[in-house]
Amino acid sequence: MSTLTVTAVEGIGEVRPGADLAALVVEHADLRDGDVVVVTSKIVSKALGLATARDKDEVIAEGTDRVVAQRGGTRIVRTHHGLTMAAAGVDASNLDAGSVLPLPPDPDGEARRIRAGVGELSGLRVGVIISDTAGRAWRVGQTDMAIGCAGVLPFESFAGRTDTHGNPLAVTAPAVADEIAGTAELASGKLGGRPIVVVRGLPDHLLLDDDGPGAAALIREEDGDLFGLGARDAVVAAVGGLSRGFPSPDTTVEDLRDLLDTDIAITVDGDHVTLRPEPHQLLEAGRMAERLRILSTAHRLPISIEVKP
Repeated sequence: MSTLTVTAVEGIGEVRPGADLAALVVEHADLRDGDVVVVTSKIVSKALGLATARDKDEVIAEGTDRVVAQRGGTRIVRTHHGLTMAAAGVDASNLDAGSVLPLPPDPDGEARRIRAGVGELSGLRVGVIISDTAGRAWRVGQTDMAIGCAGVLPFESFAGRTDTHGNPLAVTAPAVADEIAGTAELASGKLGGRPIVVVRGLPDHLLLDDDGPGAAALIREEDGDLFGLGARDAVVAAVGGLSRGFPSPDTTVEDLRDLLDTDIAITVDGDHVTLRPEPHQLLEAGRMAERLRILSTAHRLPISIEVKP
């Protein structure tokens, strides 16, 4: 039976721009060959000097590739890294008042740099994971996941193996790096001021001699994502003919009208919409009216529709 130990590193203190994270790890952690060092993305971003007093919405917009779902002020987005996260991972906790902190632009690259630095300073072979917190679409609460890793197998494919009953395994692939990140968070805690954790005792086959493919290997391709849009947002995309980016929560009836690709004259008076088709446009007017009803339901906008040939 193997034993896994998870130790939060004490004494790191506040990380300032320009800090050498590899040196901090070697100075404060009791390391052994084969350990995995889990570093929060927050101190990576701090060391990179990414903290800013700019408007949070502006920083979120810069980190957003596309909006997945939006309700009120909450935005779930796909970042330029390919991660799907609330507010593009932009955080304002444990920072000077008025500051926000985006994710590091290249988490796998930062993991490789920290791993190389630890190896040079200590002579040890370690793995490095950069972690961040994310919610889950079907479950309450958040857990940490790996957004960067080096020297660690990001996932272990069991495809082609059989279970103890002889059943073939086809899609089983434990997300090893995510599991390590979540385990590390149990030791570090959200408010403990211990942003570095050492995980010891992982099976040897999960540790790599080289940097490996990184946490990018855990990101599902957009074309293979069955849940790439929120429920309401999928309706808007289908009915409004959009594929990337959606109306804001402040959407008005006029905005819904503008989503329709039609030559039919449409006027809006408050929550009342009038379609004025030419005789040859009657069938299309019926389709447009139904699309408006669907869009108004998706946006929870009260609306009445009238067709006047």
